[in-house]
Amino acid sequence: MKAFFRILPFIRFVLFSGLILVSLGSVFGMCLVFYMADDLPKLPSPLSRIIETPQTQILASNGQLMISLGERESIPLDMVSQDFINAIIATEDHRFYEHRGINKLRTLKGLYITLTKTGKVQGASTITQQLAKNLFFSFEQTFTRKFKELLVALQIEASSTKQEILHAYINQIYFGAGAQGIEKAANVFFGKSSLDLTLSEAALLAGLPKSPANYNPYRHYDRALERRNIVLRRMVQVGFISDLQAQKARLEMPELHQKQSDSRTGNYFIDALISELIQRYGEDVVYHGGIKVFSTVDPRLQTYAQNALKNGLKTLDDLMGIKSDASERPQGALVSIEVGTGAVKALVGGRDYHQSEYNRAMKSRRQPGSGFKPFLYYTAFKNLEYHPATLMTDKPVVISVKGSPDWMPKNFNKIFEGDMILKKALIDSVNTVAAQLVEKTGPASVNQTARICGIKSPLADVYSVALGTSGVTPFEMASAYAVFATMGVRHEPFLFKRVEDAFGRVIFEHIIQEKRVLESGMVYQVVDMMKSVIDQGSGSSIRKMGFDRPAAGKTGTTDGYNDAWFTGFTPTLSTCVWTGFDKKTRLVDTNHAGITGGRSAAPIWADFMRNALKSDPERDFPIPDNIRFETVDVRTGCNLDLEEDNARGLTVALKSDQHLCEKEEE
Repeated sequence: MKAFFRILPFIRFVLFSGLILVSLGSVFGMCLVFYMADDLPKLPSPLSRIIETPQTQILASNGQLMISLGERESIPLDMVSQDFINAIIATEDHRFYEHRGINKLRTLKGLYITLTKTGKVQGASTITQQLAKNLFFSFEQTFTRKFKELLVALQIEASSTKQEILHAYINQIYFGAGAQGIEKAANVFFGKSSLDLTLSEAALLAGLPKSPANYNPYRHYDRALERRNIVLRRMVQVGFISDLQAQKARLEMPELHQKQSDSRTGNYFIDALISELIQRYGEDVVYHGGIKVFSTVDPRLQTYAQNALKNGLKTLDDLMGIKSDASERPQGALVSIEVGTGAVKALVGGRDYHQSEYNRAMKSRRQPGSGFKPFLYYTAFKNLEYHPATLMTDKPVVISVKGSPDWMPKNFNKIFEGDMILKKALIDSVNTVAAQLVEKTGPASVNQTARICGIKSPLADVYSVALGTSGVTPFEMASAYAVFATMGVRHEPFLFKRVEDAFGRVIFEHIIQEKRVLESGMVYQVVDMMKSVIDQGSGSSIRKMGFDRPAAGKTGTTDGYNDAWFTGFTPTLSTCVWTGFDKKTRLVDTNHAGITGGRSAAPIWADFMRNALKSDPERDFPIPDNIRFETVDVRTGCNLDLEEDNARGLTVALKSDQHLCEKEEE
């Protein structure tokens, strides 16, 4: 007892201090509430108007509206399946009818994580709080915003019935595939009214809002079913259904509405843009946030691209003797990028979006063949101090590969022409010369050049990479070739330049940044060689089609004729065209001859570029100060005198410190 009296003053001090802290905390909390309340958004009346957020708009580069996202269709609660209402409550907020807007245990857990986990903000996420966040259009997950959402949730609960809250909530949830609200979701996924949903269908839909992209049943049916089963288990735990009902529902395989097939845009470019927006902001913001997106696409160029690819593939069908009703027809892709900024001006990922949404322009990695050689030639100029007049020999080549059979590359024409300068070798796309160059530079150096130009696909460090045996996308090729068009300056490609929130505030703006990655003099030498590819080499079909502007490029045809490319550029646009079958199949004409990039892809490129540039002034590539021009003998690499026969002459671009061979005096 004496001991108790000895510590009694201490106990009094602790209690008194605790009362003071509680009082101070209460005062602080009240001040915080009053401070925050002064900046809270106004609740709509009636509450159902909370779903009247403006639709997300995607605009073309000229301001033309391309598409609106987030169309809503509000219906009363009594027109919704009770199974769905039970499923969404069990999944999202099983104490919905018990709390007054805040789940205390969840809130304490969320507060603990927010305060103890650096950089992580955890929400309590009752249905009321999820509804409240729709009044906020800041996409930053901050503690301040979460606290404001909590206050708004309390405000909603104080002024609305549970039925009003639930009605507003189920009409604004985003389910994926462009479906906002339960009625639209039931129609999109199952082709029926939400009142007619079965238990299995209702549970599947209730599982989608957690991650619409990951559980999209059109793309990930098995994942959607696994998520549905979790929802059914929650419904059993909460008491909405019995074990037997859940077991029967799990045995059902809901049949998706095939007419929808998740074709939400009808446009490859818009699909790619939406995908990038979702990665940045999430599906809820993209489809429900009322944002305005200013894209880079030029509607005029996009139309030219679609028409050029459609007409070119029709010509390819005829060349191959393929009828329009054939089950398998060659596909194609076209990407065009503004070289001075990186803005994507046109993008087509296939011959018919409604037959196949697969975006070959950005997702299909195919072997570029000789289209990869410009990276090799630049590497040889840089690392070996070679130049366009350096003499090589077109001859049989055998390169030893450790642990593998020897590599023995062949030319497409199956013949060897002997000595020739490097410019001639690129014009004629001579594989044996390319093989000798990669043996000297090493494949890793060539791949490094490709990567700094913008190739991001995995590249194997093998000798055959010089002939384009590592898969890349048309998007990457158009972007990487743009570096040659700018004389070595890299611009990261982009699909949209600005994003505004629902109130017109700019939340993102693309700042054009440039980085010199290649030496301009050496780049110009490669460009000058690529100009001759079009003027007199494997890309000469472009001139035959009437495209007469200064341009540079390179064809690409893979072994076996599975892929045919042409990637080229002017001083303003870099454009890549790929043609081939989705399942690797030879491109052969009716005479059983293989079809090259010069026959299939180059004409599509010429058709597009002729239209794309018809209103632009003509311009040529700038010539660096340290460049001079010499006419040389393609068989010796030596200067040709004026009085000599110029039949074997070819003009090359040389840097001021590079020298030609000296002819032996007779």
